[in-house]
Amino acid sequence: MTTISSNLQAVLARVDRARREHGRASGAVRLLAVSKTWPAADVREAALAGQRAFGENYVQEGVAKVAELADLGLEWHFIGPLQSNKTRVVAEHFDWVHSIDRLKIAERLAEQRPATLPPLSVCLQVNVSGEATKSGVAPDAVEDLARRVAALPGLRLRGLMAIPAPAADFAAQRAPFRRLREIYDQLRAGGLPLDTLSMGMSHDLEAAIAEGATLVRVGTAIFGERNYA
Repeated sequence: MTTISSNLQAVLARVDRARREHGRASGAVRLLAVSKTWPAADVREAALAGQRAFGENYVQEGVAKVAELADLGLEWHFIGPLQSNKTRVVAEHFDWVHSIDRLKIAERLAEQRPATLPPLSVCLQVNVSGEATKSGVAPDAVEDLARRVAALPGLRLRGLMAIPAPAADFAAQRAPFRRLREIYDQLRAGGLPLDTLSMGMSHDLEAAIAEGATLVRVGTAIFGERNYA
């Protein structure tokens, strides 16, 4: 078994332990393997070990991998900040976008999604920690944006995403995830048919699963530490 394959199995075991510990149903939590900065060969290795969904943060790098690995029929998620001049290529090549935080981006994705493809699944990124340096819509503005995005053709609003500030202990990790889940529950109660809470990464996935994550985004624990140089 290769390192990536064994790491993947270890992460899946962590997800399953947390799911069972917190009374979540079988299949309630999916794993998104975050493959940014890693070569297509590493993604192929993870795919051959059974992983189907991959997340990319950088448009050009991601599109190149989508093309190179087209033979595998993978599910591709764009999870990084998205500028308006990059929406077309994302709308044309990805299955999901997690990082919508303003209407303009959603409108461009909707206009540019090819009619030959299924609706683009999207999540709104929420700045649950209120960090000035972090992207995301403010919690009190989520509902208005959600209703506007849900009305756009070519898109399917699936849920919410967050990247909270790092926290030292389990209870502190849970708090922002709980806040995101409460917003999600409010939107569902208001009639929006959401099904996705994209939250939790290598260091805090257990806390996210405890608070209702349906999709955890894990890169380092699968592929290793990144070298951005």
